[in-house]
Formats: sequence, C-alpha cells, structure tokens
Amino acid sequence: MTYSIEIERSTAPKTKPQEDQLGFGKHFTDHMFVVDYETGKGWHAPRIVPYQGITLDPAAKIFHYGQSVFEGLKAYRAEDGRLLLFRPQDNFKRLNLSNERMHMPEIDADLAMAGLQELIRIDSGWIPSAPGTSLYIRPFVIATEPSLGVAPSAKYQFLIIMSPVGAYYAEGINPVKIYVESGYVRAVKGGVGTAKTAGNYASGLKAQEEAAKRGCAQVLWLDGVHRKYIEEVGSMNVFFYIDGKVVTPALSGSILDGITRRSVIALLKEWNIPVEERTISVDELFEAHERGALTEAFGSGTAAVISPIGALYSENGDIEIGGGKTGELAAKVYDTLTGIQYGRVADPFGWTYELQVAAVK
Repeated sequence: MTYSIEIERSTAPKTKPQEDQLGFGKHFTDHMFVVDYETGKGWHAPRIVPYQGITLDPAAKIFHYGQSVFEGLKAYRAEDGRLLLFRPQDNFKRLNLSNERMHMPEIDADLAMAGLQELIRIDSGWIPSAPGTSLYIRPFVIATEPSLGVAPSAKYQFLIIMSPVGAYYAEGINPVKIYVESGYVRAVKGGVGTAKTAGNYASGLKAQEEAAKRGCAQVLWLDGVHRKYIEEVGSMNVFFYIDGKVVTPALSGSILDGITRRSVIALLKEWNIPVEERTISVDELFEAHERGALTEAFGSGTAAVISPIGALYSENGDIEIGGGKTGELAAKVYDTLTGIQYGRVADPFGWTYELQVAAVK
C-alpha cells in the first residue's frame, strides 16, 4: 500500500557529531515522523517534519496517567553500502502488544514502516559507518488528550526519532557487573512488565542509581512475589551457561519478550546448544557457581546486543563469572548477531531488512 506522507525538510541541518564521540542517545537527526490519532477519526496526517519540541497541554494525559509505549531498533550501514534493519516488523508487532496492554490504539504497522523508510531515506547521512556504530530508532506513542478524567485518552501521537549511537555500555563487549536487587520490584504477572511502557523504566531508576554506587552497570530484577526467581536486567534479558546448557528465565507474564532474546535462542538451537526457558532462582545460580558449573552469563538487548556479565553483586555475597572475562559462547553469539546485522554474515533466518534507499554519507 502507498501512503501519502507530507514532508517538510529542515532549513537548518545540524552538524553531525564525530563518530568516535557518539555515546548513546545524545544526538538526534534532522527530522522526525509524526502521526496523529483521534477517536472516531483514527490515525491521520502522517508527516515528516524537522526535529523539534512537542507542544502539549498541561492536562495532556501522558503527564498524569502514563499512557506511553515505545520501541527500540537500529539501522546499520554495511561495508558494501547497503542500509539494513534488523527484524523491524517484530518491533512494530510488539509495539502493538504494548498498545493493547496500555489500552491505546493499534498502529498500522505498514504505515509505521513506510514512515520509517522515508525518514531514513531523508536522514540516511546520519547512519554512522565506524565499527560498532549504528542509527538507533525510537518509535513511541503518547496520550495527548487534555483531560484529567481517569480514562483512556481520546487523542494520541505516534512519533519516530533517530539517534546515531556508539556502544550502550562504556565497557562495550567487555563484561559488566550486575547488582541483584532484592528490595525493589520491577513487575508482577498481570501487571505491565511485558509492555515497553515508560513506567516500567521509571520504577527502576532508584535501584539503578543504588547499583551504580556499588560499581555496577545494571540491576538484575527478581520476581515480585517470591523475591528469589531471576527475571531480567533493566535493559536486557539474561542467559546463564550452566552444565553445558543455556538457561534463560521463561516468559512468565512479567518479563519483556526481547527480540534479541528470540534471536539468541534461535542461534543457540541452530548450533545444537541446549536451551532451557524456565524459572531459575538466585540460589540455584549461586550453587551452580559454587560447584563450577556456571561458566558464562550474558544479557541481550537492542541497545547492547550482547553484554557479558562478569560478576554478580548481592546482599548475600558476590560471585565472579568466567574469571570476569568474556566467554567463548557470548563472543560467538555477539559476533554472529552483529555480523548478520551489519551484513557481514549470511542471514539464514531472514531477519535483515534491506532499505531501498540511496545510501548518503
């Protein structure tokens, strides 16, 4: 289907940052994609406009009742000049699952893809080419109706903004330290833990700050009922290599169904490495470490791709994993996934999506 997308080009292009100084989410491209929604009218007025602030009424429901969902994906510049996305359709499917949980209107995924492709076409010069860099893409939906009644909004905006990025963690592919959080709770079954909604991340900021004081990069969340079963890290799903098998927490209704997680599991099965999706407790993990059976741990997510975990800190003690070094399996998964994403490795799964736009440098 062809969509009519109005385009207003920026008359004041920004100076692009040096590719060795990108950081994560600190710089933004010249344009953004915007679509409006109104009950009875549906999604309408798709447009690409210069990157700018958003003007909202102080009574807009996003400020008061938190109806907000988002996604994260990346565009990559291959060595041969192709521009590639990684499983973008899955991101928009998951965005709609988040919309459903937060009682927000479903997005037309084809319109979202059309808008994204046009946005990248216009701002393709922002896709960096230095090793390990990419263009981070943030689609999101916010409630905009100015009303203080506790009810779903009658108006929304869907936007896509983009940011050239380097490594998410300063450690890069080197192992990070993770703090096991036993006091605060991220989510429970029946809540909104499976949705990428703003409140999930806001509720973790306090714990994240306390983890940082302990020299840790992230928080490892436990289940909200028993406070002993591992769920996920703040920005990643987690995997543990125990007794020759990879164990990852099952999707129990409070864990995000990570797209990178799905990809890791598919790769491991392709390599005939046993994968168990099940509950795993902190006690089991520490016991496996005690008997030398826990050889690797790593997280997976769009931002970091694969992040080896070199140590776990907790109130009941600390453990070092794999000698605090990147394990062979984590390195293989990282090299394969990033190889597929950047077009260096064959993609037998059909995960990559080549953008049919002229690559501008």
